[in-house]
Amino acid sequence: MESCDLYDVHETNGSPSWDDHDHQCLEEPDNVECLRRKIKFFFMNPCEKYHARGRKPWKLLLQIIKIAIITIQLVSFGLSNQMVVSFKEENLMTFKHLFLKDYVDGGIDMNAVYRQADVYDHIDYVLEQYGHLHNITVGNHEYEKNGTFYNPLTVCQEFYRNGTIYPGNETFELDAQVKTDCFNVHPMHHPSLREALPNFELHFKRMLTVRITFVLKAINLQTVRHRELPDCYDFTVAITFDNRAHSGRIMVDLESDVEINECRDWKVTGASARNIYLTVLFDCFIIVTCISSFALCTRSVVNGIQLQFEYTLYSRNQVPWSDKLAFLNGWYILIIVSDTLTIIGSILKMEIQTKVLTSYDVCSIFLGTGTMFVWIGVIRYMGYFRKYNILILTLRAAFPNVVRFICCAGIIYLSYCFCGWVVLGPYHEKFRTLNTASECLFSLINGDDMYPTFKNMKQKRSLVWVFSRVYLYSFVSLFIYMVLSLFITIITDTYDTIKQQQQSGTPTSELQKFMSGCKDLPNSGMYRLDKNKGLLNCCMSRYVECSPHNLVWQLQLLKMSYISTHTGTQCQSI
Repeated sequence: MESCDLYDVHETNGSPSWDDHDHQCLEEPDNVECLRRKIKFFFMNPCEKYHARGRKPWKLLLQIIKIAIITIQLVSFGLSNQMVVSFKEENLMTFKHLFLKDYVDGGIDMNAVYRQADVYDHIDYVLEQYGHLHNITVGNHEYEKNGTFYNPLTVCQEFYRNGTIYPGNETFELDAQVKTDCFNVHPMHHPSLREALPNFELHFKRMLTVRITFVLKAINLQTVRHRELPDCYDFTVAITFDNRAHSGRIMVDLESDVEINECRDWKVTGASARNIYLTVLFDCFIIVTCISSFALCTRSVVNGIQLQFEYTLYSRNQVPWSDKLAFLNGWYILIIVSDTLTIIGSILKMEIQTKVLTSYDVCSIFLGTGTMFVWIGVIRYMGYFRKYNILILTLRAAFPNVVRFICCAGIIYLSYCFCGWVVLGPYHEKFRTLNTASECLFSLINGDDMYPTFKNMKQKRSLVWVFSRVYLYSFVSLFIYMVLSLFITIITDTYDTIKQQQQSGTPTSELQKFMSGCKDLPNSGMYRLDKNKGLLNCCMSRYVECSPHNLVWQLQLLKMSYISTHTGTQCQSI
């Protein structure tokens, strides 16, 4: 009974909280030194970690291998994508010369018609050219077939359902609902619009657009030179006569959408085709490498967060955010993002090579961005050298001030954008839209295209012309002579501060002051994981001794031992 009472006393007196136990444990001199060594080891570079514990720099080696193979993958994909893009662009130019009447390269004014007869002539020209495509084209273009019959082209007219417009009387009556009439035409049998559709009429007063659509097939043979199998292309060509402005000028434009398919039957002689499975296997190897890098970097991020919790517990939660964020390595997060993008891009690339997908643009965005982040991540290892580290430290220290400065300067920039768009837009081509106005002002900040911006301002209204001069001169003076100068000053001051701190060598944060208490060098042997001086064993053993769970477990053993001893004595007496 005494043992039970004694155990009850231990229970009722209460035990210290978890934080108190952990903090008391960490306050012991040996444990504080262990924590210093752990934090110092965490911030070591790969060479120092190798000397400290003999641990191989697997992440560094993996990043070097990953940079090489990802760059090879990107170059290979870029060359293949370049052939696809050039083939599409050249076919688009070919279609414009074949189907647009009197088309001239770069002649924007020539892609418009102003008379009703010209509209009919252009439509008839498209039908005639389409019907005689086999006799006029120098390429391997072919009509789309449905079985043994050629598919017709489609002529669609969009116009307001009803309306009477009398500009002379300044009166009109209009039904805003849009009606679309579509007709199929076989130009091989009817080479003109009047023959194909005798009752077809264009309602110019109410007409919005006239669209002619057809599909042509082609084969990209230039890939044979690069030991790749040619792909079959389906070009959906759309010729649009745009009259939505109703200004007396109908714009004519040609666009084409491309669908890439694997050719059904092919035979190539005189050249050995590249084995597609080897390329897919190489992409699989890149995916495995990126997954390994993702796992290692994620483990390092988790270890940093755990170590940050230990340091926060030691400091009784009095740790500034700058010291807390120091444990969260942004380079690892950048590598994790790049690995994710590369994995997605590699999967899309494999599907493109097997002709499951044709989204070259999406794949190029993932692969290009992932490769960019991988190369930027190399700067992390350059930062371990003292002479190269100052760039990274300057960018990191100046980043908060730069963001605040850009927010203030951005407000002024947006005010100029809106003002220029509204006031100068009707009189200046570069301010016609909000996007072009922003691009023009950004070019002025960099000193580009400055004289044409002043010169191209139309002098129809003297008031607007004078306002444009005040507007442009004030913007150039404000941003070039003041904003950019202040921006450079912020970077320069931060650079000088970082340089002075490196020269003095004094710790600038509480975390650095705490780590400076550890004087053990990496090759001192104090960081090795052995039984006597092991860093991990030391800290883990101290933690186990000071853990509240260990104290309760010891009390349980004491109680069981006391009860078993007294029970055995009573049995002997009986």
